[in-house]
Amino acid sequence: MTILRSLTLLLAACALAAGFGRDFFAIAEGLHVLPQGRLPSDSRLGPLKDLDGYFPLNVPRTRAAWELRRDRLRRRVLVAAGLWPMPERTPLNAVIHGCVERDDFTVERVYFESLPGHYVTGLLFRPQGKQGRLPGVLCPYGHNGRLQNHGPQKIRQLIVEGRERFEGSGRFPKLARCAQLARMGCVTFIYDMLGYADSLQIHKDVAHELAQPRPQLDTPERWGLFSTQAELRLQNSMGLQTYNSIRSLDFLCSLPDVDPKRIGVTGSSGGGAQTFFLCAVDPRPTVSFPQGMVATTMQGTCLCENACYLRIGTGNVEFAALFAPKPMGLTAAGDWTREMMTKGYPELQDLYELYVARENVFCKSLVQFPHNYNYVTRAVMYNWFNEHLQLGLTEPIVEKDFTPLTPQEWTVWNNEYRAPRGGDEYEVSLTKWLDEQSRKQLDGMRPTDGDSFKHFREIVGGALETIVGRELPPPDAVARETIATEDRGEFFLSKDLIRQTQHGEELPAVWLYPQRASQNGQLIIWVDGQGKQGLFDADGAPRAEIQTLLAKGFAIVGIDLFMQGEFLADGHPISQTRVHAGPQPAAGYTFGYNHPLFIQRVHDVMTVAAVARDGEESPAIHLVGVHGAGPIVAAAGAQLGDAVVKRIVDTDDFRFASIRSYRDVNFVPGSVKYGDLPAILALSAPHPLWIAGEGGTLPELVAATYQAAGSDGNVHAIDGNVNDLVRAAFGD
Repeated sequence: MTILRSLTLLLAACALAAGFGRDFFAIAEGLHVLPQGRLPSDSRLGPLKDLDGYFPLNVPRTRAAWELRRDRLRRRVLVAAGLWPMPERTPLNAVIHGCVERDDFTVERVYFESLPGHYVTGLLFRPQGKQGRLPGVLCPYGHNGRLQNHGPQKIRQLIVEGRERFEGSGRFPKLARCAQLARMGCVTFIYDMLGYADSLQIHKDVAHELAQPRPQLDTPERWGLFSTQAELRLQNSMGLQTYNSIRSLDFLCSLPDVDPKRIGVTGSSGGGAQTFFLCAVDPRPTVSFPQGMVATTMQGTCLCENACYLRIGTGNVEFAALFAPKPMGLTAAGDWTREMMTKGYPELQDLYELYVARENVFCKSLVQFPHNYNYVTRAVMYNWFNEHLQLGLTEPIVEKDFTPLTPQEWTVWNNEYRAPRGGDEYEVSLTKWLDEQSRKQLDGMRPTDGDSFKHFREIVGGALETIVGRELPPPDAVARETIATEDRGEFFLSKDLIRQTQHGEELPAVWLYPQRASQNGQLIIWVDGQGKQGLFDADGAPRAEIQTLLAKGFAIVGIDLFMQGEFLADGHPISQTRVHAGPQPAAGYTFGYNHPLFIQRVHDVMTVAAVARDGEESPAIHLVGVHGAGPIVAAAGAQLGDAVVKRIVDTDDFRFASIRSYRDVNFVPGSVKYGDLPAILALSAPHPLWIAGEGGTLPELVAATYQAAGSDGNVHAIDGNVNDLVRAAFGD
């Protein structure tokens, strides 16, 4: 069932449950702001963004502005990868064996544990006859695998076309790259992608090519990658590979013959993506060459290149820019990077110019070649690394041939060094272990005093900031247009359109004002699971609690959040029903580029708060969330800080962990990882908060956080209905 169809049924069910019966939609029609049949003019009703969109780099005017954005983008990468906060670095227990000698380099087989029992495998190339500490180069690779073999016929054709030079080593372009770097004096480690070569524990068909959902591996007790349970915890193959890259760098820098101050990273295609992700979040690389994936167009089709939240408002060129001002080389090929010389590279140059380091970014046009890391392209990288790793070699550097490795020489596992077990049971054990470690980290962050409260806000609050992805809009980004007004006797009703002009969003809203003599200068943003019609009963009169608040002088605004009320044409879903924007059934293809519906509704609450803040009255603002909208108000309230005075939340005992499908209207990736709804509620501290729906008790984390913030008198648990909650928060 699609999100929109689910939402329509939910609205209908809520109406019947509330006793509205068949008059419900008639009341809703009486509150219409727009003409019947017209939908709001809202950009979100258009097509979803996907991996084939346009992803430009917009260079800020100042270095300070860029560095603020840079820090937020780095956090975005880490959150999307499930690495915020970074897991504890457990012992690598590295094993190096089976040294093979060639004329001017050696090759050794390597495996180590990036996580306990989770093995990274690869080959270590070392130069012969070099002394002292040498530069290290890390070589991730793409989807042809470490053992990519052009074969005897294709290599001859590639030589004729000028794409390769040697029939021997040229057949194995990834190993040829490592061999040449070792000849140049670099200790070079090429490590395996999940499911390729000797990385056997998670199969390639899962990590990169999952074709169908696996309901047997998507329960709260037992789940695998790309399940709803995994996404609620931000467990994904992109994150696993990024962490493997970080631990591979740990391994390389730990070697006694490696200079940790001279570290290069280069990979192509999927390996290019791994290169710029690693260089975005780890400060140790000093020079990079992310080949074949830095572009303003296609962002990567594989599961391992996509994750929820990753590319919302950003893209690969900007990820690569996070390496500035350190030296970064690129090429443009006859693939999706073909326009880099005019779209992407000039902006990178401008960004590097903010550091007066324009010469530190370089892109060479090789559009005569298709997608590649061929002999010609590798030569560009060799010269770049020669300069920036201070190798001191005479240029141009010419790659040499070598006798290819045999299968016995390139295989990590053998009878002496046996491969670990993999498959479904291993995958389940890995996701379970990651979940347990994440919960331990969260338990360790439970606030107990001012310092731990600050740390909790930095980590959990920082994650929520990334997930929400917006701040309170500035005054020039919001507008309110009154469409009609009505005098209802005891109150005035205004039908309005509220706009977030920065993002092209439009919300139908009704404002209820008490008679002027009784106004108290305070406004309640009433967020209801039934939209703005939730302010009214079955007879079209304000509900009892609304009448009570009007009598006390409160102004009240009710809104149709995105995909509520007037966003539904004639009570039916609109035509935009697409949930997946990619080739495989994984949430990252959609929510890696688009905010989840729940978060879009949080944005709507923030927009209304901004309009109220900037209105002529400038009232004191309060938030109320009821009838299923309590979690939305909790998330918005955590972001709004001093802009809102009171937060009143009926949770209805909801938890994100109860969600069973990423098509659910309340699905929020990462919500369980970061402590579920109690953690979101806790982030309202120290501001006044009233909570119902929890059986009259405060969740432990909420109580602890408010106490640590020195504001335990500002949080209240109510055992009762919406009327009881309103009376407790605003007086009898």
